[in-house]
Amino acid sequence: MQYPETIGRVGEPRTILVVDDEEDIRFLLRAAVGRGRYRVLEAQDGDEALDLIGRAPPDLILLDVNMPGLGGTELCQRLKADPVRRSIKVVMVTAAAQDDDRRRALEAGADGYVTKPFSPQILLDQVGAYLRAG
Repeated sequence: MQYPETIGRVGEPRTILVVDDEEDIRFLLRAAVGRGRYRVLEAQDGDEALDLIGRAPPDLILLDVNMPGLGGTELCQRLKADPVRRSIKVVMVTAAAQDDDRRRALEAGADGYVTKPFSPQILLDQVGAYLRAG
């Protein structure tokens, strides 16, 4: 059975890009949202993510805030300032749990904010909600 939020263009699975500099976190995020429902791509930093987005824009990005090089907040700002890419849903998934961190992410245009450690089921529920809304 396909869930409505998992089906993209012409019946293809929706694509989620996981961007985090820590391989273990990318694995956990992929395991949480993959489960055969979504096509999951990975990038280890903002520059690699921009390259992937340029070739095949995802439906949603799970984005770490603190990464070497191009960080998550700056990447989010760039995407939301681009008329072609601003519709991509961006959910920050980060250990930065202070109110100021959340405020900066939302001001950068993030659609959602999830703190680490995260519940895989709650993350999956939120991903589904963001995709249905978009």
